[in-house]
Amino acid sequence: MTVPLHKNSGRKNRLQEFLAFFVLFIGSSHFSSAEFYLDVLDFGAVGDGHTNDTQAFLDAWDEACGSLGNPIMVIPKYMTFLVHPLVFSGPCRSTSITVAVIGTVIAPDSPAAWKGKDPGKWLEFIDVSGLTVAGLGFGALNGRGLAWWNQSCRDHPRLQGCTSVAPTALTFSGCNSSSLNDIVSLNSSQTHFLIINSKAITVSNVMMQAPELSPNTDGIHIHSSHDVFITNSVFSTGDDCISIGDYTSNVVITNVICGPGHGISIGSLGRGGNSVQVENIHVSRSYLKGTTNGLRIKTWQVGRGYVRNVLFQDITFDSVQNPIIIDQNYCSEKGLCKEMPTGVHITNVTYTKMVGSSSTAVAINFDCDRSVPCTGLNLRYIYLWPVPTDLDGTSKITPAVTTSCANAHGYAVQVDPPVSCLQS
Repeated sequence: MTVPLHKNSGRKNRLQEFLAFFVLFIGSSHFSSAEFYLDVLDFGAVGDGHTNDTQAFLDAWDEACGSLGNPIMVIPKYMTFLVHPLVFSGPCRSTSITVAVIGTVIAPDSPAAWKGKDPGKWLEFIDVSGLTVAGLGFGALNGRGLAWWNQSCRDHPRLQGCTSVAPTALTFSGCNSSSLNDIVSLNSSQTHFLIINSKAITVSNVMMQAPELSPNTDGIHIHSSHDVFITNSVFSTGDDCISIGDYTSNVVITNVICGPGHGISIGSLGRGGNSVQVENIHVSRSYLKGTTNGLRIKTWQVGRGYVRNVLFQDITFDSVQNPIIIDQNYCSEKGLCKEMPTGVHITNVTYTKMVGSSSTAVAINFDCDRSVPCTGLNLRYIYLWPVPTDLDGTSKITPAVTTSCANAHGYAVQVDPPVSCLQS
């Protein structure tokens, strides 16, 4: 197989090294039809962590996107590239295009770099099909979000000029049959990875990490998307490890580790009074440690529509607050939600084969809407216990955990603590 070099044949050794790693991590069948490789260094990138390499990245992308065959845009390892807010636009001529992030890409460390640009985005792919963004075990995106966190309205409400919106590190918008693999995302200013208006997206072997108290740093948020598969990944964030937004269906999440963070959430949904449509969500074989929620569904009473056909299976909780929770009365001020005649119908939700410890007294909490109650809740083979506490140097056990239900219909088999509050 011959892969012509772009511009500079002196990079042959690095190309050969890249090919070896690419074949190892992605597979030779994926690479066999590739025709050429585009190194951002050949387009003027410096990779010293200080020089603005944005234009070089854009030029490399434009050539890759405009090419036939299966172009591979390479961001080489052992180098750090400073890239300002950037949109990689499609559609592309090729049906298969790869961005190999083997080095480190860093965002500007000042919000001033977003002046005149969308403050909600850092790196965004729009209308690209057949896209693979692969780190090959080396690549990293560093959002350097500290300056944004320090001006967050959530944490600094009295700060003049505080901001409620901060950049998502990486966005797939209108992308189909695409994937994100083998990459690390660090310290995103807000959400690490957003999937929106997309279909057939695979995320595997990723790590997303931000401080536990960093504001709104969700790991992955999915919105208006279908056929999404997330597997073999680790999330340590300041918000939901994975959150599922409206108009979303056919999502499979398996073999993930979550914590710290706010757990795995469906919602919040229906805040604008819209008709919610979320269905066929499957979360399995996952481990949550020290999260502020476990498996959560949250909706606003003003919403309409449905959340249906959800399966949570083979889950382990370790010192998790609210391991299993449905909140149909979600609102801006907790406990002060006004009762309304509307609501999102939550139905056909199964929880099965779960064990672990709860750090809150109520381990299973179904707070459903009087007007539109939860129906078809199915709990099987669940065993939850309290987290041991250490009082006065003596190891003791907290009182047994309990359950709470309001307007919740379904049944439970072999569940401890018993969910006798469910209505048939």
